[in-house]
Amino acid sequence: LNMPIRASLKDALRSQLQEYDKIEKEGLALASSRGWELKQQNPAVQHMTNMMTRTRLSFGDVSSKAAAMMIQGNTRGMIIGLKDQHRYTHTDSEIRNLSQKLLDCEHVNIQQMQGYL
Repeated sequence: LNMPIRASLKDALRSQLQEYDKIEKEGLALASSRGWELKQQNPAVQHMTNMMTRTRLSFGDVSSKAAAMMIQGNTRGMIIGLKDQHRYTHTDSEIRNLSQKLLDCEHVNIQQMQGYL
């Protein structure tokens, strides 16, 4: 039985995406202002990720599975972000602030998704 995703979860995911887009734009602006060239994700990797996600959500309680996947992704992001913060202790304040903003966002998103499990 494939259940549709709950409307409130869709709204939460849209809100989270908007927050991530905002943080990404800040990061891109910061990188651009410093003349840094950023690598883009390989389109093949993105395609495989999309296929895997569709497969995982093709049966059962879609809302619960989607929330679990978001919690797992945010948790991985927090682990990577915290390791990076500890590794680069001499980072300037703009980078440190943006990094902390992302960590805070991921923490809030994890809490928000817990209700959908």
